Parts: sequence; C-alpha cells; structure tokens
Amino acid sequence: MSNSSSISHFLLLALAETRQLQLLHFCLLLGISLAALLGNGLIISAVACGHHLHTPMFFFLLNLALSDLGSICTTVPKATHNSLWDTSTISYTACAAQLFFFLFFIGAEISLLTIMCYDRYVSICKPLHYGTLLGSRACAHMAAAAWASAFLNALLQTANTFSLPLCHGNALGQFFCEIPQILKLSCSKYHLMELGFLLFSITLGFGCFVFIVFSYVQIFRAVLRIPSEQGRHKAFSTCLPHLAVVSLFVSTGIFSYLKPPSISSPSLDLAVSVLYSVLPPALNPLIYSLRNQELKTAVRRRMTGWFQGILNSWPISTNHL
Repeated sequence: MSNSSSISHFLLLALAETRQLQLLHFCLLLGISLAALLGNGLIISAVACGHHLHTPMFFFLLNLALSDLGSICTTVPKATHNSLWDTSTISYTACAAQLFFFLFFIGAEISLLTIMCYDRYVSICKPLHYGTLLGSRACAHMAAAAWASAFLNALLQTANTFSLPLCHGNALGQFFCEIPQILKLSCSKYHLMELGFLLFSITLGFGCFVFIVFSYVQIFRAVLRIPSEQGRHKAFSTCLPHLAVVSLFVSTGIFSYLKPPSISSPSLDLAVSVLYSVLPPALNPLIYSLRNQELKTAVRRRMTGWFQGILNSWPISTNHL
C-alpha cells in the first residue's frame, strides 16, 4: 500500500505476453502510426498550400487532421517503445502529460466534428446564409473555441485526477494512461469533484452527439427534397465522409466504455482501446480522401511534388557509368 506521493512511475498493460507477439504488435502499431502521419500530413499540406481549398469545410478538416496527429502521437510512441524494448513503465510526470494531451486532442476532435456537422447543415439547409454564418472570422472563432475548451477540460480533468490519493498500487490496466484506470488506484470511491468533472464532460459529449444526430436528420430531409438526382448525390457525397468518421469515433468509444461487464476481458478491452485510440486517426484521412474529389486531387499533387523533390535531390551522375 502506498500513496500518490511515493509513486514515481506506473506500470502499463503489455500488449502481449510473448516476445514474438510483442514484436508483431510493434510492427503493426508502427505501420498504423506511419500511415496516420502520412495521411494527416498530406491533408494538412494539401489544404494549407491549395488556395482553392481555403473554404470552411477544408479549414475544419485541417484542424481535425491536427487533432488526429496529436492523439496518435500521444499514445502510440510509448506503446511501441514498450513493445520493442519489453518494458511497461511510464514515469508519474509522463503519465500525467500523456493523460492531458490525450484528453486535449480527443476533446478537440469531438468539438471539431460537431462544428463540421454544423458546416454541412448550413451548407445544405441554409445555403443562402453560408457566407454570413461561416465567414473567415466565424470559422476562426469556432476553431479557437474548440481548442480552448478542449485545453480547459483536459487541464481540469488531469489536475483533479492526479490530486487524488493513490494507494492501490501503480499497475494500470491499459496500454496508456486514462482516467478510469487511474481512478481504480484511488484510495476511496470517486471524489465528488472528479465525479462532477466526469459528468460535465459526459454531458458535453452527449450534447455534441445529440446535436450531430439532430443536424443530420435535418440534412437528410433537405437532401431528399432536392429534385435532381445529381444534386442529391453531390450533397450526400459531402456528408458521408463526415458521418463515417463520426460513426467510427463514437461507436468504438461507446463500446469501450459502455460494453456489458459480462463480455469484458483484458484482451477484449485492450483490442477495443486500440480501436478507438489508434484506428480513427489512421482511417480519417482515407475516408475523406476517397469521397472528396477536390481533396483527392490536391493530395495526389502533393505526393507527386514530394516524390519529384526527392528524385531531384538525388542527381544521377553519369561520370562513373
């Protein structure tokens, strides 16, 4: 038995018990993280450099790519390091920092997905007011509010979580630091303030989910009233990527935290946590690129430019031929 003042490190849950499986998980996580870095990096570069993509939809998509990059860089590097070197420790300070940044980027992603839903709602249901409601100043304010609210929530949640006394060891049942696993180490049941913060965060998240559902009901009603089939197809094509990203993010998160205890097991919990923390940042760029022709073309141009730059930086000398 120990209190939080004597804990210098935590023990994270190993992704596998055998050395062969640990190396396999290292390769899988490395591949997924590289795909996420490449995909989100291409989107950020394409939107930032493509002047024809400087619209509210792509501006929010750029912010979403930044949050995806941040979230996967928060959890995966430590997990791959532990799998490669067969370790499971993380320092007290590093655990607090990991929890803060994970909450920060996840909170920003939820807010940005909600704002992107509002963008689609205004574009389809109120097209005549689009320029007024989603001008450059309004978009900047909404993005700033999303990041600021995520920062404040992450700061309060992290500070309050690590202010609780811990006396049930230092082993976390997760491959990264998150609030439910740290609360299990607390000396008492949920602290009143911590419970209040959790309920506040859950209420905000549920409010965003209800807003998204209500907005899409209005969007689909408006789309079905479009007389031309081509117009309906175009409207659906701008909504389906966002709806797919929201469904992936919400379904994996809900299943992870609200699944019945009867089907809970360490291996299943670990697999689900990987799904909701690692998979969405890697799949989001693919989902948006496949359904959006403008973004697909811009990404292809950026990739071509990168490859040409690499080839031009390696001049072939014929003197030795």
